[in-house]
Amino acid sequence: MERKMVELEDTGLTFETHVDLGRLKRLAAEWLEVIGEDPSREGLLKTPERVAKAWAFLTRGYRQDLKAIVNGALFPAEGSEMVVVKGIEFYSMCEHHLLPFFGQVHIGYIPGEKILGLSKFARIVDMFARRLQVQERLAVQIAEAIQEILEPQGVGVVVEGVHLCMMMRGVEKQHSRTTTSAMLGVFRESQKTREEFLSHLK
Repeated sequence: MERKMVELEDTGLTFETHVDLGRLKRLAAEWLEVIGEDPSREGLLKTPERVAKAWAFLTRGYRQDLKAIVNGALFPAEGSEMVVVKGIEFYSMCEHHLLPFFGQVHIGYIPGEKILGLSKFARIVDMFARRLQVQERLAVQIAEAIQEILEPQGVGVVVEGVHLCMMMRGVEKQHSRTTTSAMLGVFRESQKTREEFLSHLK
């Protein structure tokens, strides 16, 4: 499929995709009919196109490459003190109900020979969040990606999220929060290292 530049309406945001937007548009129109709507009514005329573009954007992580995202932003480590990046916002889609979940990711690592440019952590989070996900897997994928790139002494990732599948449907609990974590290397092996990382998150 040919790659094309797409503009998201009313956002000023453009992105490149090779998703078949025409097919997505037709599927969105069919979906509207199945739930009892009329995609030809005035308020819905542009909805299938908007949905197609939105889903291409929301799932663009499938079509991103870790090495391309890092893009050589690796630098020599000048020490072995823990690095913590807190409060990285994420937005994802639950693979069970196709409803959003969102929150914050906190990352800590103890460098080996390399450190990573700080903005790249947010890009790594987005690459995995912009897919159909479960929160547990999201934490593991982020940790393993950082381990692969940096080969640090250890990595810790904590993900805090709220899930609209719990808030809008089912149990309809509005104030529940879910916390998941992934610990690799010394973060898994050393209680002291874990406790230091978690103390930074308080």
